[in-house]
Amino acid sequence: MKMVMMSATSGVKLAVLFLALSLTQVALGQGWRNDGHITFYGSPNGGGTQAGACGYQNTYALGYGSMTAALSSSLFQGGAACGACFQLQCIRANRGKNWCYSYARTITVTATNLCPPGSTGGWCNPPRAHFDLPMPAFLTLAQRVGGVAPVRFRRVRCAKRGGVRFTIGGNPWFMMILIHNVGGAGDIRAVQIKGPRTGWVPMYRNWGALWTCRTKISGALTFRITTSDGRTLVTGGPGNSWRFGQTWEGRNY
Repeated sequence: MKMVMMSATSGVKLAVLFLALSLTQVALGQGWRNDGHITFYGSPNGGGTQAGACGYQNTYALGYGSMTAALSSSLFQGGAACGACFQLQCIRANRGKNWCYSYARTITVTATNLCPPGSTGGWCNPPRAHFDLPMPAFLTLAQRVGGVAPVRFRRVRCAKRGGVRFTIGGNPWFMMILIHNVGGAGDIRAVQIKGPRTGWVPMYRNWGALWTCRTKISGALTFRITTSDGRTLVTGGPGNSWRFGQTWEGRNY
């Protein structure tokens, strides 16, 4: 048997290719996948589900409600999927009892959290495509007694009320901006910020939906946001009187 040696460079290229393929599988407009499952966490009123790995803090206060999901790591993509919207629909189980209410009903959830490996009986372990839902969302599709149900899923456009919202934290030398309520593709790939006396300054993803800038910027702010489908939105922030802790609203996709 002939053994083929792979260079370090080739290995990196292959890893990048596999990552690109995994991202493509859940890209907007790619159609249904039939290999998903859902479980639930929290209480019947959604308690215990408000925060999460995307940094959205209280998802109810931010307008996401209980129609959110903690994604398995293969879908979460290290936080790149934060804000993406998925449509879920029950399918028949290959074996065992099916706890779904209906095979016609669908719900749309926004990715706001990570379901880490080892959670929920191993359902979130790679390479599984899994959605751990707040109990109110789970109960719209399946019975609580079952605990888990098979679903098909696809990426869909996010329909959000109002504009993209920015909540600014940090300090003058280290801005930490939470970007939420993003319509369209929903998940952000790049952010730039500009002040009256600067050009466009790239921001980097600190974690989840939190983006950081280490350049001191004062005065009126403008943002340029690019989502995973390549669409770019330029929207203004507050005027010269903005302050840390403030939330403001711009345009939306």
